[in-house]
Amino acid sequence: MITISVITRGKYGHRLIENIKKNSNFKVSTIEIPDTLPDFIEAPGEFLESLNLDKSIFSSDLIIAYILHPDLTPEIVRLAGENGARAVIIAGGGAMAGGLSELQKICEKYNMHIEIHEICCDLEQCGNEVVDEFASCFGKPKLKITAKAGLITKVEVFRGAPCGSTWHMAKGLEGISIQDAPAKAGLLVQQYPCRALRGIKGGIHKAGELHKKAVEMAFEE
Repeated sequence: MITISVITRGKYGHRLIENIKKNSNFKVSTIEIPDTLPDFIEAPGEFLESLNLDKSIFSSDLIIAYILHPDLTPEIVRLAGENGARAVIIAGGGAMAGGLSELQKICEKYNMHIEIHEICCDLEQCGNEVVDEFASCFGKPKLKITAKAGLITKVEVFRGAPCGSTWHMAKGLEGISIQDAPAKAGLLVQQYPCRALRGIKGGIHKAGELHKKAVEMAFEE
């Protein structure tokens, strides 16, 4: 079973940690970086050194990073590679990840896989052993729905969003009509206190659409 380290920043990452512990047997460790960071960090390596981070955290099989700062993210990925991590998932999308070419070079140097996601509920198995084991439990939602007399009686989550929104949605769908369930699913996810961006086409709206489709697919199956 893989080991996981989550790097949190302020409010970002804590809900994921709680959900992983509640809905899997993965071993999770964590460190936190400051919520408030300079807009521009000229020497990211020196800045991270000044934080006196526990380097052992970076030796887990999988690092999930909520750095949300393009100057620091590559250095975090470099630390992961130097300490033996096998894969890194970067939350927040490409704008928060830093230079993509630099990240790719780091990963090639240390034979490490990298995933960059705007929202982690679109994570799927990709052929990397570490990511695939994590994505067998967390990522793009997969459900089994039981209904009677046109009403949903039970929703089982086979795979759900790392933040926990899928389990929140599953509970909220009980007693809802089959006809209304897909739209209700999207609404429940958008009402969940997810950290995804709002007011744009992607972000929380994409998360809602993914869950709506998961409900529709469960009915088809």
